[in-house]
Amino acid sequence: MAPETKDLSSMLQKSLEGAIILKSFPKTTVDVFALVLESGGSDLSVITTCASLALADAGILLYDLSCHGKILVVDPVSEEESCQDGSLMITCMPSRYEVTQMALTGEWTTSKINEVTVKEGGMQLCLDACSKLGEIMSSRKSIDDEAASENSSPAGFMRMVAKIRKNRGTILMGEFKVLSRVFSEDYEVGEGRVFDPRGRGIRIWNRIFLSACLASLFVDPLFFYLPAVVSEVACIDIEFNAGVVLTVVRSVADIFYALRIYMQFRTAYVAPSSRVFGRGELVVDPSKIASRYLRRLFWLDVAAALPLPQALIWFVIPIIGGSVMMNAKNVLRFVVIFQYFPRLLRIFPLVSQIVETAGVITERAWAGAAYNLMLYMLASHVLGAAWYLLSIERQESCWRHVCNAVESPDCRDGYFDCRRVGDAARKTWFRSSNITRMCDPDAFGIYADAVSSGVVSAEFFDKYLFCLRWGLKTLSCLGQNLAPSTGVGEILFAVAVVPLGLVLFALLIGNMQTYLQSTTMRLEEWRIRRTDTERWMRHRRLPAELREAVRRYDRYRWIATRGVDEEALLGGLPRDLRRDIKRHLCCDLVRRVPLLDEIDGRILDAICERLKPALCTEGTCLMREGDPVEEMLFIIRGDLDSFTTGGGRTGFFNSCRIGSGEFCGEEILPWALDPRPSRILPSSTRTVRSVSEVEAFALRADDLRFVAARFRRFRSKRLRWKFRFHSHQWRAWAACFIQAAWRRCKRRRMAAQLRAAELLAAMSNRSSELDALKSGDAGSAIAAANSLVKPSEPDFSALDED
Repeated sequence: MAPETKDLSSMLQKSLEGAIILKSFPKTTVDVFALVLESGGSDLSVITTCASLALADAGILLYDLSCHGKILVVDPVSEEESCQDGSLMITCMPSRYEVTQMALTGEWTTSKINEVTVKEGGMQLCLDACSKLGEIMSSRKSIDDEAASENSSPAGFMRMVAKIRKNRGTILMGEFKVLSRVFSEDYEVGEGRVFDPRGRGIRIWNRIFLSACLASLFVDPLFFYLPAVVSEVACIDIEFNAGVVLTVVRSVADIFYALRIYMQFRTAYVAPSSRVFGRGELVVDPSKIASRYLRRLFWLDVAAALPLPQALIWFVIPIIGGSVMMNAKNVLRFVVIFQYFPRLLRIFPLVSQIVETAGVITERAWAGAAYNLMLYMLASHVLGAAWYLLSIERQESCWRHVCNAVESPDCRDGYFDCRRVGDAARKTWFRSSNITRMCDPDAFGIYADAVSSGVVSAEFFDKYLFCLRWGLKTLSCLGQNLAPSTGVGEILFAVAVVPLGLVLFALLIGNMQTYLQSTTMRLEEWRIRRTDTERWMRHRRLPAELREAVRRYDRYRWIATRGVDEEALLGGLPRDLRRDIKRHLCCDLVRRVPLLDEIDGRILDAICERLKPALCTEGTCLMREGDPVEEMLFIIRGDLDSFTTGGGRTGFFNSCRIGSGEFCGEEILPWALDPRPSRILPSSTRTVRSVSEVEAFALRADDLRFVAARFRRFRSKRLRWKFRFHSHQWRAWAACFIQAAWRRCKRRRMAAQLRAAELLAAMSNRSSELDALKSGDAGSAIAAANSLVKPSEPDFSALDED
């Protein structure tokens, strides 16, 4: 344990011992652990305050909460705390006005202590700071009164702790009051009654309710198709069989709206004041949730959930009769529109909530395009239904006009209700009337197609399809196919269609283009980048072979990555998630490298985390002999040629093939393992060139230095042997060393033969020839021995000298 940590532990112990009722815990050890993730100054003050609250929350009986004050600068930052000036720290129990611990740190003199504590009131400032902090740490009711009344009573303090637990939450410093707020990550569903708006269940429910809302928006205009014209008897009827089906479907949708109201009363919300940073805090108090909902969207949801069309079809229309029936269609239209707008407006905050919690409505491009197309179809559906109902009203208004202006006084408005067809007076009037041939459909303006085609008298499904086609055509043509009469209603309807169709059609095209282009966006970006590259190469007049090399590399990189910048993608993820992804991508591949197949898992994670993908095409020169080695490459796929001519003599050449599972650039490994490496990177002893398309992972020199620092903890001869065996530099040196040894052996044998021949030689001229031969062999042996310098060997057993 570091000396600074020991000092903090000792001060923390002294600060808390005076506040704990030790007699209630005989022969008991209480461990307090504090983890400082990032020091911003005032570590001891913060640790003492948090530890005091943690003890109270754990049920440890205390005389009072311990508060820590630090003056003359209250709550100093790290820069102020690091100064050598004196620092006075006091831990006290505010309600008992007792000091449990006082510490002086930094440079102090006797005069300075007297000046700060007496003249400047440093002690009193610390105590005032502790008192204010104690008020904040306490619950709404002041802890001073309870501590004074209960004094050291364990039962009284337990009641106080229970109240603190009940009201614990985020403290608003301005008002010193506690709100029932929790973080979404710490929210426990088991506490019941309140749902987390960011939870998976609420996200699924929101999508289900969105589907129910869209279904209800589709069902409501279908009520406009219930009125139908019976041309044979000149009356208007209600299709009750279709009304039964629509009533059932509409009632199911209303159930979802009722459930929505219930869920809104039980769903927490994010406090607006907590959105300064992060996801914010949740308000889980049911009373506050209900109050907020009642002030905002409650009445809109109630208006959308009322079963008004069902009540009109089954209770109002069957009761009324006579001329009142003629206004039933107007009432139906008003009721449907009255509820349609609240239901339509309710979708927008729901979509915003789904996007806020899930990020998007749909995760697939085709689903997003289908969603926008469905909205366009929905608008066409509503427009066609409204056109159908207005066509029936136009037919009815013509009949009433003829009835009042031309026909005999026996004509009544109630005769156009099909429920009056059986009346004797109505039969007599219809036989004597010519009303069915007195209304010309050509004078109906934009409604002429509906009347002349007989759609107003067709079956339900037939007239729905006809009106849907009319709505699609009208929106797509922006109302140019409409030829209204002089009626004000028709003109207003035709005018409203033009901007509506223009806006919806523009939104459809724009949104569908956005969603569909997202699937080919990266390909288009690559094409644009490739065009820019071609222009740049032409502008710089690069030779044809360089242009082809650039094109080949660009194509290969696109095929390998599909335009995704993996490093930028991983860089935006948390470190632990990034480490897991890197382990998944690189672990098996790195294990294929014989040098790394038996290393420790933590070292493997460190290597995988720092590996960078590297791609190169055929003919790429990765390293040149004599150039600095900046990275070590671990080959995943492809083949490389590695050769050297620096053997120490003229004509020396050594070549080898590097394949999958091997590595190159091992010259920087001894440099990285050196406890005090040079700033100059080592030079490459070989030239490495790709003979095919190569995929590899690169470990930069700085990253290798970090990882290699851990290799020194391994005192394994086996790892050293593996490095020698798989290093092409060591292989070349070993081959030259064996050649030199063999030549030395041959030289010794030749020397022995020469010595034997000298004993038998009697002629002086023969002796001179032998001397010349011996000198030539000795020179070649010396040259072979010095042909290649022994590579430096990484010291895997060296201790860390840092």
